[in-house]
Amino acid sequence: MLRFALTLICGAWVAGVAANASFAAAAEPRKPASAGSLAKTAAEVIDRNVAARGGLDAWRKVDTMVWLGHLEHGGLEAERMPFVMTLRRPNLTRFELKEQFKTFTRIFDGRRGWKLRPGADGRPETKAFSPEEVNFARTEFVIDGPLIDYQRKGVTADLEGIDTVDGRKAYRLSLKLPSGGERKVWIDTKTNLEIRLDRPATSPLKPGAPVSVYYRNYADADGVQVARSIETGVGGAGAAPGDKLIIDRILVNPKLDDGAFAPPSTAMRRGGHVHVPTP
Repeated sequence: MLRFALTLICGAWVAGVAANASFAAAAEPRKPASAGSLAKTAAEVIDRNVAARGGLDAWRKVDTMVWLGHLEHGGLEAERMPFVMTLRRPNLTRFELKEQFKTFTRIFDGRRGWKLRPGADGRPETKAFSPEEVNFARTEFVIDGPLIDYQRKGVTADLEGIDTVDGRKAYRLSLKLPSGGERKVWIDTKTNLEIRLDRPATSPLKPGAPVSVYYRNYADADGVQVARSIETGVGGAGAAPGDKLIIDRILVNPKLDDGAFAPPSTAMRRGGHVHVPTP
């Protein structure tokens, strides 16, 4: 179950979340005038992607986000677990997941990370992020991903070709992060939105195994396009069904509590509530 939490936090650049207060139906993404012809360079692909996602100015105004939704574990829609994901630039995250009377929490404050889960005796246990998890969390762009302002972020991109993903033609970009990490991103040639991301796994149980993340059901959230459905899993033959994150609501630029990303307290109450910041 926590595999998805790790995947989301470590790869939390998401093209966006869908939803305003009225849960409006998905809006048609904005397209640049040249969208009728195929892009020929990585820069052109990224320019179209940024425009489709709402534009550079709109994303630069977003400093914090809160996602509220539920996790469908193992491909079983019946097994739904509510979550709250809190994000602050450049890479601060807090992820809280409820399973019946248990709460699982992951926090990264920009330098250090902690994992909280109920122990065998029911009391919460705290464990620090592994060095691999810390390094990964430090390199992620949790609000807008690596493509928005990619040059300013020190990300380089190459256009490798066009593939078919979920029956749709998609540009395949190879990204190099400032940390030296690498990603593969697929951009739909018609909507110009991300539909897939591949990255290395951080789990010691599957070293080097690729993790594929699929983005679906984009909609508008205060002027930016965000995916409402995010599905992930470790690839390979015989792989178990992936986890699916469904975002029901998003808050853009809410005021966050000072302690949202603080180290966890040892006095954490068993079965504590999930805190939702106010807009």
